[in-house]
Amino acid sequence: MIVNNRVFCLEDDVKSSAFPGEITVLRSLSRRSYHGHCRLLLERRGTTIIRQVNDAFCDDGYGRELLSSDLFVNNWSKVAMREGMVQHERAGPSIPNTVLGYLHSDTVHALPYYCPSILSKWAARPRHWPPPEAVQRVVSLGAVLTPVGFKGSEYQHVEWRVCFNAGETELISNLNDTQTKLYVLLKMIKNDVLHPRKKEVSSYTLKNIVLWMAENNPQASFLRATILYDSRKEFDGNLWTGWGTATHMDINDYRYAQ
Repeated sequence: MIVNNRVFCLEDDVKSSAFPGEITVLRSLSRRSYHGHCRLLLERRGTTIIRQVNDAFCDDGYGRELLSSDLFVNNWSKVAMREGMVQHERAGPSIPNTVLGYLHSDTVHALPYYCPSILSKWAARPRHWPPPEAVQRVVSLGAVLTPVGFKGSEYQHVEWRVCFNAGETELISNLNDTQTKLYVLLKMIKNDVLHPRKKEVSSYTLKNIVLWMAENNPQASFLRATILYDSRKEFDGNLWTGWGTATHMDINDYRYAQ
C-alpha cells in the first residue's frame, strides 16, 4: 500500500487550518454511504497536488468537487511501467503487476484519514482485551482511505473505504497463543471443509470473529482444551445465522462499533 501524504482526509469537526498550504484537504461525508465507507469533498486544493489526484475530481451535481475513487485508480493505472514490468487488469482498488516475469505484486494507492473521533470512541469502550498500551498504539497508527466503494451502491464510483490495516496488525500481534491457534483453525475449516463460494465467509471475516471473541471474553476463558468447542461455537453462532455477526464485522464493525 502506498499512502499519499500530500493529501489529507478529515472527518467532521477537525479543522483544516493546521495543515500547510501545499497539502490538499478533503472532507469525509458518510451520509448516504454504506457503513465503513465515505465520500470525499474537496475543501482546499493544495499547491503541490499530483496529477493522479487532481484529475480524479468530479462534480457532485451541486457545484462541489468530489474525489472519485474510480478515476483515482484509473489514473494510477495509466502511469508508465518500468522496463521489465507488466501491468495486469485492475482488481478493485488494486493494480496487479509482474516484474521480470515472476515477481508478482499488488499496488494499492491510499490516502491518510485523520479521524480522532472514531478512534477515541473505540478506545473508550469497555473490553477484556487488548491491554491499554496496545489500545493506545492502535489509536496512534491511525487510518487510511482506499479507493473502493460498497458493491451495488449508487455512489460506488465516488466512495472510499475506511481501513485500519496497521491497527489490525497490532491487534493480531496481541492475540495469545490459543486465540492465534483458533484463528488458524477457523481458516482451515473454511478452506478444507466449507469450501465457501460466497465472500461473506472469508479469512477477513474469521479474523474479525476472533477479535470480537478476544475483546468480549476474559483471557482466562481461552484454553487449549476448549479450542475445538470455541471454533464450533463461532461457526454455529455467527456463520449459520444468515448475516449474523460475521457480516456485521467489517473493519469498522469490530473496532469501532458502539
